[in-house]
Amino acid sequence: MTRPARVSFAAPDLDAIAGMTGRLAVVVPGDGKLGPAARRVNRLTRGTLARLAESERFAKAEAGAVLSLAFPAGLAAESLEVVKLDRRAGAEEARIAGAALGKLLDDTGMTLLTGTLRSVAEMVEALVLRAYDYGDQKTADAKVPGPVTVVTSDPDATQAACADAIAVAEGVFFTRDLVNAPANVLTTTEFARRLTEMADIGLEVTVLEEADLASLGMNALLAVGQGSASPSKVVVMQWQGGGDEPPLALVGKGVVFDTGGISLKPAGGMEDMTMDMGGAGTVAGAMRAIALRKAKANVVGLVGLVENMPDGTAMRPGDVITSLKGDTIEVTNTDAEGRLVLCDVMWYAQDRFKPAGMIDLATLTGAIIIGLGHHNAGVFSTDDALCNGLLKAAETVGEGAWRMPLGKDYAKQLKSRIADVNNVGGRPAGSITAAEFLRRFVKDETPWCHIDIAGVASVKADTTFAPAGATGWGVRALDQLVRDRFEGKDG
Repeated sequence: MTRPARVSFAAPDLDAIAGMTGRLAVVVPGDGKLGPAARRVNRLTRGTLARLAESERFAKAEAGAVLSLAFPAGLAAESLEVVKLDRRAGAEEARIAGAALGKLLDDTGMTLLTGTLRSVAEMVEALVLRAYDYGDQKTADAKVPGPVTVVTSDPDATQAACADAIAVAEGVFFTRDLVNAPANVLTTTEFARRLTEMADIGLEVTVLEEADLASLGMNALLAVGQGSASPSKVVVMQWQGGGDEPPLALVGKGVVFDTGGISLKPAGGMEDMTMDMGGAGTVAGAMRAIALRKAKANVVGLVGLVENMPDGTAMRPGDVITSLKGDTIEVTNTDAEGRLVLCDVMWYAQDRFKPAGMIDLATLTGAIIIGLGHHNAGVFSTDDALCNGLLKAAETVGEGAWRMPLGKDYAKQLKSRIADVNNVGGRPAGSITAAEFLRRFVKDETPWCHIDIAGVASVKADTTFAPAGATGWGVRALDQLVRDRFEGKDG
């Protein structure tokens, strides 16, 4: 998998600045006042840094901006990156600066002179997140970012403050690699294999094969995959770090490729459906992050892995299938398949684990992209406390999320003449009726959130924290939610 840049921490050594190679970054506050390290850089460059800090270019730059000076005289560094950031800058500004540095990071590495900046952890987190490049299918050598050295007055404390963020970044990278991988590489079997390997970091991983799923009665999930040569699977990942408390359950849609089935999608854009396992990818990355930082909480991740293909044995429009819960479902559109995967896994999660809360994630509907674009995931919930905690966690880490409505009038659109429920409710409010379908499979006692990540899991242009492609959205928000609401309940 793609590994985050290696980060080390060191105490200031002014005499070493002249010989630092690669990229040298220095933090300068908005008022242009230079700290000790910046003054040494200024002296070595014969006043160049001071002139920049006094320039109109620097004055017009926004907080968090990075101004580059190539091949600065007096320094061994190939470039000097001047970071405009006040000592008391908030997390958002520090992340903007870190992301800008991460975009610049190459194989020569970087030394970051932080001065007295408070938000060093947030800067380092964003730097590591942005320095990502997926190259598994390229014949050229993969681009590996060089090492990052963070120079700070208290290296040990700063390293401790950054440790969890770097662990979570590895979880984000794991998600990005999964979502970026083509479907002929990331088959259901390969996906399950990669998840099984996480037993090495302390997760208890179990794979339920098709025979197991049939015995349990997961007929809705199996119906989606019955037209594919790839076997359908459910993978269960458990992290037991919180004593006897009931776990938080994370459930992910893992459609490794979605043709739409018999309700075939148009050819244009179908290649993007390699990312239709984004919900499962996010759950997997979150579980990796939680295990790597040894969270003091109980969390279980469950992912349904299927492929939706138009084989002669495929599910047809008009079929009626019986879910694990026992509800019968009329399949009007085989391209509304993700909800059929989720409903069985969600019911299984509740029956087996009796969770303290349940959150499902899925690239579920194009309708959510129409409503929220590529800036926010859509959040639907039956529990205000869990939902508000999730929204707060997403805001804390800088991931966009917006709560959407539910209601009986929307559920009425799913009425079926011949079964308990239809799998689609028509074009109006498509993301809401999809959420209402899932709501049928949530027990009254289970706090629940559904997150539609169709617009944020993979994007065509760079974002603040990621290059074009898979973003890893949700790994950090879910990890933050676990910190805020579920850690330490064992006392």
